[in-house]
Amino acid sequence: MNPSFVSRLRGLGERGAVAAEFAVALPAVLIVLALGVGALGTAATTLRLQHAAIEGARLLGRGDDAGASAALSAAGGTMTVSRGDGLVCVASSAAAGGLPLALPLPVSVAHACALDGGR
Repeated sequence: MNPSFVSRLRGLGERGAVAAEFAVALPAVLIVLALGVGALGTAATTLRLQHAAIEGARLLGRGDDAGASAALSAAGGTMTVSRGDGLVCVASSAAAGGLPLALPLPVSVAHACALDGGR
């Protein structure tokens, strides 16, 4: 066989290899990217809830129920307040949202306690 003919055949066999590899790798890259964005969103939600729980516990400890209610409602999610042993504790939780995808992300949870000097 002619060597130039064989080299042309080899070149034709690899012609669409890059496109095929890209088509196979693209869904994996998109899934990893979506999970990364979802993890960052969950971390941001957890931080927001933690700050709201700290602020709410501090305000409830000082006797400012209206301010605590405003601070806790601004964070979203559900909040529970418990008092005992000279402490006021706030537990908050919220589902990670904000993404149009149904990703299997954990629920964000935060807890905070402060001295209950207002009662």
